[in-house]
Amino acid sequence: MSKLEARGEGYEAEHVHSVYEEIASHFSSTRYKPWPIVERFLKELPDGAVGADVGCGNGKYLTVNPRVFIVASDRSTNLVKIARQHQPHVAVVADNLSLPHPLYCFDFAISIAVIHHLSTSARRVEAVRAVLDLLRRPSGDVGDSESRALIYVWALEQKDSRRGWDEGHEQDVMVPWVIKGGQKAKRVKGQRKRKSEAEHQDSEEQTLAEQLQSKTYMRYYHLYRKGELRHDIEEAGGVVIDSGYEKDNWWAIASPKRDTGPIGS
Repeated sequence: MSKLEARGEGYEAEHVHSVYEEIASHFSSTRYKPWPIVERFLKELPDGAVGADVGCGNGKYLTVNPRVFIVASDRSTNLVKIARQHQPHVAVVADNLSLPHPLYCFDFAISIAVIHHLSTSARRVEAVRAVLDLLRRPSGDVGDSESRALIYVWALEQKDSRRGWDEGHEQDVMVPWVIKGGQKAKRVKGQRKRKSEAEHQDSEEQTLAEQLQSKTYMRYYHLYRKGELRHDIEEAGGVVIDSGYEKDNWWAIASPKRDTGPIGS
């Protein structure tokens, strides 16, 4: 990627948002198992807690803990359609940097594998701040627990993965998502059986040939180096409570600093 290439909202629209609109169905079919630390975070929440899932994708985390309620959002209309199937939770189309939710109202929030799609440092910090700004500030009353957010981002340090990235590698990368032609061709073949062999034969043969070809979509990622997620959280006005590394990702649990936002809202 050229360092001179302008990044920002328009760049992300082309290299992130439009891609997920295209691959939503196939992407969703590969995203069904909760990551262990995310699952633990959600299951340890108190009964009745209300939270936000910012960048919910297909909504796979909405059903982890039936004793909490989640307001989910994603930039992809097609992924939100899938997430809305997880009742009684709510899923809306919204941009991470322009969330429609009221501020300082949620008991918890999660942002799983989302912020690394923001293409500048300033926009990534702004995205973290948007998540933290959703969290309820403690009132100071006895027993009033601190609200928290769990954030996951892709790590630069992946030397043991099939990708092999590690320190010294370019942090801003394009990552392929491949939809194999055979998966689509199978559906086309089924459609052909329901028609007479003579009807539109030439057209269908051409369609089958096109679908047999695999298609590759390129998505933008910023690979976070060690310590960078903590830096972004602190720049956004947060404090890191816990953090770690899991399966090619950096994660952190954070809360807003006590001197940010209204108290007891």
